[in-house]
Amino acid sequence: MRTEPTPGIRPHPVPIAFTEPWSYELSFPCDPRSPRIARTALRAILGAHELGELTYRAELLTSELTTNSVRHTKGPAAVRLQWRHPVLRVSVWDMSPDLPEPYAPPAHPDAEAGRGMAILELVADRWGGCAIGEGACGPGGKTVWFELAIGV
Repeated sequence: MRTEPTPGIRPHPVPIAFTEPWSYELSFPCDPRSPRIARTALRAILGAHELGELTYRAELLTSELTTNSVRHTKGPAAVRLQWRHPVLRVSVWDMSPDLPEPYAPPAHPDAEAGRGMAILELVADRWGGCAIGEGACGPGGKTVWFELAIGV
């Protein structure tokens, strides 16, 4: 068994410890395929970091927020995952400065839309949003985020 490193081959870095912070960000165009791509990336990231217990809720809420971005804005958007043990924060940014309206039941119980904010309220441990003014740091828009904690 070889114990010394092979010349010219760099060893893999040590994986980030479970309690250490990390973040990933995915930018996506205004395209109906984007929410599916965001969900797939989220599943892969949470699986790689052994956070499977958060996957179902995170996927559901990410799907809601990214779908809203694609449906209600015309420009690009982004999803960002941040781990700060024991909390996962997922933020979705888009170019619209309009924050979502608080949940109000749809006029008709069979309506196919209009329940996203209720799902966010019921499933997330915490959530919020803020409008971002256009300026030197970027194009403005808004960010809506949610947090999920393990062991709570």
